[in-house]
Amino acid sequence: MTQAQLQNIATEIKVHPIHLRFFLSNIEIDSSKNLGILYKQYADENPRPFVKWVGGKRQLLRQFREMNLYPPFAFNPDTATYFEPFVGGGAMFFDLLPKRAILSDMNKELVTTYNVIKDDVENLIKKLKEHKKKDNKEYFLKVRSQELEKLTDVNVAGRFIYLNRTGFNGLYRVNRNGGFNVPYASNVNPLICDEDNLRKAHDAMKHTKILHQDYKKVLAKAKKGDFVYFDPPYYPVNQTSSFTSYTKEGFLEKEQTELRDTFMELHKRGCYVMLSNSDTKFINDLYSGLDRKIKIHKVLAGRAINSKGNRRGKIKEVVVINY
Repeated sequence: MTQAQLQNIATEIKVHPIHLRFFLSNIEIDSSKNLGILYKQYADENPRPFVKWVGGKRQLLRQFREMNLYPPFAFNPDTATYFEPFVGGGAMFFDLLPKRAILSDMNKELVTTYNVIKDDVENLIKKLKEHKKKDNKEYFLKVRSQELEKLTDVNVAGRFIYLNRTGFNGLYRVNRNGGFNVPYASNVNPLICDEDNLRKAHDAMKHTKILHQDYKKVLAKAKKGDFVYFDPPYYPVNQTSSFTSYTKEGFLEKEQTELRDTFMELHKRGCYVMLSNSDTKFINDLYSGLDRKIKIHKVLAGRAINSKGNRRGKIKEVVVINY
């Protein structure tokens, strides 16, 4: 199907062309059924991110589509692979639902949770229902203090989602020893076990690889025509705004520069690359003047995770693409 044909069909059924492209790669078309109805049924089954994540991209997806920042038409979801090496909440992955995907993260608990949803979702749902029945501040602190190495994967995943749903502002933060240190939120009736969404996520990840590996190792497998989306820990806009404590190792100038070098390596390899980061002088300088194909765009994001309400609101972020 040509780009013009895809655009015409997308306009007719009122859907963005990139979503139609990924949709068509995921299903076998029954010519007796209306394509618009089929797409609506498919879209209704799309999962949402199962954790709240600082810097999550769900709120930016519309801007990504309207600004044509999503994978270009040249990316073929039938034959090429989607990589997301800082997957976090996975908003873009769950929005596009690529047929061939490799997700990864250096947060071991998060990766374990993804894999449990993929491989053992029903036992995870049972565990989350147990957490729901017992939920209060005392129980939260007891679960938070559990030693991870003594837990099964299902219990690690249940703990991870439970703490995310009941911790302050849905924040995930670790101390220098790697321990989760977010306080209890005292929310009224938090949604601890979203059975329907977890099962949809399970279905979406049946053929997806989810790895606990450094992004450089994961991307050694990326080849010409593949798409890579980087959503790393952001470079801090000031001394108090850093969320690099999502992992105890940190992600500052040295790590950001190494990531830029990997971006360029993938660019030279013929991959389609997209990267999000903070709109700071350091990041803008890092990606400026590299190649005429590399463009820096600005998007507006709302950031709600701050203990002081007057510090929440819209901020600019950069999106760097090479297509």
